[in-house]
Amino acid sequence: MTTYAIGHLHDVNVGPDIVEYLRRIDETLAPFEGRFIIHGGPATVVEGSWSGDLIVIAFPDGDSARAWYDSPAYRRILPLRTGNSRGDVFFIDGVSADHRAADVIAKLPLSDQPLG
Repeated sequence: MTTYAIGHLHDVNVGPDIVEYLRRIDETLAPFEGRFIIHGGPATVVEGSWSGDLIVIAFPDGDSARAWYDSPAYRRILPLRTGNSRGDVFFIDGVSADHRAADVIAKLPLSDQPLG
């Protein structure tokens, strides 16, 4: 199952450290088959509000994502980003191609109480 590394970054100080991070990150992804799906850019907000930059990197599975993040190659460049931005980074599994919204109902903590 594909696992995504997602970063929601704010206040990115685009200076020499971030430029170096961007130049080097691809080489850290390659051994783990990681690839960018989304890498910042403007968002068209249709509900709510949005700020910051969204980055989504796909990996073949959770083990690959975790191995990349923990790899010595990535750990060497990580301070270049964390010292020049703030944000949240997490892993999340994707769903199968035949997934339907109702598939999650069995996993919901439903109560007998009416909503509202």
